[in-house]
Amino acid sequence: MSGKSLNEIRNAFLKYFEKNDHRIVESSNLVPNNDPTLMFTNSGMVQFKNVFTGLGKRDYKRATTSQKCVRAGGKHNDLENVGHTARHHTFFEMLGNFSFGDYFKEEAIEYAWEFVTQVLKFPIEQLWVTVHETDDEAYNIWKKYISEDRIKSLGDKDNFWQMGDIGPCGPSSEIFYDQGSENFSGDEDYLGGEGDRFLEIWNLVFMPNNFSFKSKFFKSKFSIQFTICPRKLNNRNFFTHL
Repeated sequence: MSGKSLNEIRNAFLKYFEKNDHRIVESSNLVPNNDPTLMFTNSGMVQFKNVFTGLGKRDYKRATTSQKCVRAGGKHNDLENVGHTARHHTFFEMLGNFSFGDYFKEEAIEYAWEFVTQVLKFPIEQLWVTVHETDDEAYNIWKKYISEDRIKSLGDKDNFWQMGDIGPCGPSSEIFYDQGSENFSGDEDYLGGEGDRFLEIWNLVFMPNNFSFKSKFFKSKFSIQFTICPRKLNNRNFFTHL
């Protein structure tokens, strides 16, 4: 990782996933086309939302992007955190890989771990992983790559992803880089805290559901209750972001 420029990291990411049969797709507009639910594109999955919900199709099942994003309003609003932490931005590029009903947790975790440890060469002894507290499948897969004492199960606040009040949603799993207690020792510098010691470097999102307003509540396969209805999607849809 040491010495790599932003361009080198971006190119390495796109080429890595292209080598693994992903289509490199250009960044979409900052103002989403035909999406009245968003003012700005705030993540890489926005241009694929209709594919995830079954309303659209692409002529490929795997994609990788470097998406230009703005987070200055709405659910994903980082504006008030800029300057208070070292990791929040309003405009940035988000690297992502996507599967549309193709591979799922096993391969997604394998790709993420290989890229982080073998391409970027992050030291394994400084990496930690979180999963949703009900996602035993992801937990068991991670045990193949990292010791169990470095895997932490967290709740909805940290490891359940949704774009907004409606749309695709599901449990997530994250990779963190420990920047060291010698550099960060505040009250929030713990895994899952608001401090900067544990830096999230990768987020894997598995989306078996879609929020809608068709029912009062639904109990999903992950045993989480909602006041609005997650409709079942293709349960092998997922995306990851670096």
